[in-house]
Amino acid sequence: FELISPDSDMFTDYIVHPYFLLDYENAIKYYTEALELNPSSAIYFSNRSLAYLRTECYGYALADATKCLEIDQNYIKGYYRRATSNMALGKFKAALKDYETVVRVRPNDKDAKMKYQECNKIVKQKAFERAIASDEMKRSVVDSLDIENMMIEDQYTGPKLEEGKVTMRFMKEMMECFKDQKKLHRKCAYQILIQVKELLSKLPSLIEITLKEITICGDTHGQFYDLINIFELNGLPSETNPYLFNGDFVDRGSFSLEVILTLFGFKLLLPDSFYLLRGNHETDNMNQMYGFEGEVKAKYTAQMFTLFSEVFQWLPLAQCINGKVLVMHGGLFSEDGVTLDDLRKIDRNRQPPDSGPMCDLLWSDPQPQNGRCVSKRGVSCQFGPDVTERFLDQNNLDYIVRSHEVKAEGYEVTHSGKCITVFSAPNYCDQMCNKGAYIHLSGSDLKPQFHQFTAVPHPNVKPMAYANSLMQMGMM
Repeated sequence: FELISPDSDMFTDYIVHPYFLLDYENAIKYYTEALELNPSSAIYFSNRSLAYLRTECYGYALADATKCLEIDQNYIKGYYRRATSNMALGKFKAALKDYETVVRVRPNDKDAKMKYQECNKIVKQKAFERAIASDEMKRSVVDSLDIENMMIEDQYTGPKLEEGKVTMRFMKEMMECFKDQKKLHRKCAYQILIQVKELLSKLPSLIEITLKEITICGDTHGQFYDLINIFELNGLPSETNPYLFNGDFVDRGSFSLEVILTLFGFKLLLPDSFYLLRGNHETDNMNQMYGFEGEVKAKYTAQMFTLFSEVFQWLPLAQCINGKVLVMHGGLFSEDGVTLDDLRKIDRNRQPPDSGPMCDLLWSDPQPQNGRCVSKRGVSCQFGPDVTERFLDQNNLDYIVRSHEVKAEGYEVTHSGKCITVFSAPNYCDQMCNKGAYIHLSGSDLKPQFHQFTAVPHPNVKPMAYANSLMQMGMM
């Protein structure tokens, strides 16, 4: 290593680049220490930006890439990092501007040209969608489907709904079908989607239940084989073994269709014992970038993805258990004073806004220090233990359970036990080496019991296989 200049790009990429460490939190730590010694290094800011991207801290990644370019406007990787950060935040026009810069500086760079073309296509598509969008013109995909006359070919030997209904036998056969990497017939998939849309549309934005016990799972992110492992470890869902899955069912992992159809199937089978909450990845922008849209189009059709989008908009946003525990995907709010009644009143049948309670429920994160600060993700906020305490006191709650963040142990307890994070996608994206976890709540006090598990083998299909090429892991 002494043969490489410490000031060179090669040195920083080789010594502490997250590709080599596969430990992005430590990569961030080391780059931060390096920047304390040399705060004028564009290379350090650029590489820490990449580490922040890997940990989904898009706001911090954007800030570092911007700082990199303030120091050295000719450092081309800075434009790549800033463009990728803006893409992750859905700021496609800002991303396009940086990709234009890269193409202008490197006209023969095929990768840069491809990224520019892809981003330009998204910008034009978004403009077209805005131009034609109106409430009068909107029609549900359901209105254009003729399910009754949709034929199931004789050569199809997979599971079928029984008299149009989901049964436990169907669920077991479907999971076996998926484990063998076979597809559910499109008619069956459409039947599930139409029925679950009708079911979810009748539910309130805040689900309130009373029960003796429940298992809460966090993000599953298209990791179907790990989902099956949860059911093997903790038992299949039933009236006596209820589950709550806390959002981010899809994207990143390349078996998202298998995950979501399994979860929707159990929701139809056990509507009062199986619960689903919306995550920030049950949204169009995330699905477009991180793989679910591409996966549905590859395995079925664009029309089916549009129907998935309609269904996702009806997923409830939060769940209150026994009047004591509030569960949501992201976390608490950008301002004090939000009540459970405010959550009941949220009009959720839409793509999430950029601010407000609905945005916060999907996007916010806890922080160790009191108060609030700008989110590391560039969306919503981070909230401290004092914010949690005030919210719980005002709403007469004991604690909150949320997901949304990778945790090395699969879970984390913060804010003096009042804020619990659970994440159920072990070895996230085949590279984070984290454990997965689920929480079992039982008893009169709903004291949480944590169960950890490790990743199981899956077929040789890499994560992000269906993601937009702009978000592929091999970015510059």
